Amino acid sequence: QTDLNTWKDMANRTSVKEFILLGFPGTWQFRVSFVVVFALMYTLTVIGNASIIALVWRSSNLHTPMYFFLCNLSFLEIWYTTGVVPKAIGVMLGTSQTISFSVCILQLFFLLSLGSTECFLLSVMAYDRYLAICCPLRYSSLMSSVLSVRLALSSWLGGFLAISLLAFLTSRLTFCGPDVINHFICDIDSCLALSCSDTWPVELATFLVSIIVVVASCVVTLVSYMYIISSILQIQSGHGRKKAFSTCSAHLSVVTIWYGSTMFLYVKPSAQNSLDVNKIVNTFNTMVTPLLNPFIYTLRNKEVKLALGRAFQKK
Repeated sequence: QTDLNTWKDMANRTSVKEFILLGFPGTWQFRVSFVVVFALMYTLTVIGNASIIALVWRSSNLHTPMYFFLCNLSFLEIWYTTGVVPKAIGVMLGTSQTISFSVCILQLFFLLSLGSTECFLLSVMAYDRYLAICCPLRYSSLMSSVLSVRLALSSWLGGFLAISLLAFLTSRLTFCGPDVINHFICDIDSCLALSCSDTWPVELATFLVSIIVVVASCVVTLVSYMYIISSILQIQSGHGRKKAFSTCSAHLSVVTIWYGSTMFLYVKPSAQNSLDVNKIVNTFNTMVTPLLNPFIYTLRNKEVKLALGRAFQKK
């Protein structure tokens, strides 16, 4: 009898094979307006980031480590928003509201890995700006093309490896129902809220990974900018200070936006934040930030604007 009850309990705990994504509930007109906004943002994000990659590829004066890292970031943003928007549009239109458990874990792993890679890339870009401003005479020898490729590959590899254990632990959770996720994507908090098994190992792993990835990369970025600001303040002329700061102002803007929203979402000891609030912040993090990046780097970078002008003149 005990074995039979155990078997029935296990069967019930694994009965949920797919989830229903709630998205943004509301009237049909309300959801269609969200679809239009999401589709427009996705199109602009892909075009903007692809344009940066093409511009750097075509402009020989932009073949430097800084723009090599920027191309990696733009390539990442394209895939990051692609992992969210198409499914989110299907959810809001009501044509693709269900998602299987395996696909849910795959999306979670894909998005978190890309997010971790972005943290590492931003810290690498901060280190690159530190070398360029604090060690200008030795910059070309310190930040060689070989080192820049290794740093970029390490960022990608580290980002995906860091999330592997977390995704594995999440895949071991059991779900008894309900099966409705109050989101338009699969994220950690939603899975933890629906699980009927012990979620403490996943919550602990989420917290530790967040500390390692987000906080550690943020510390590297902050220390780099402490040295950068100190070096800029030592420059005598106002024009020199302005020129030095302009080389890192775009990156600093992106860093502020990214880390602000990421720390709110993931650096916490428990997953009990409001899922509605997380949904709004996730929208900003997965769609608004990738859209802003190409515009920030274009509008606040003279070299990119000059290369863009020359490209249009050639055409």
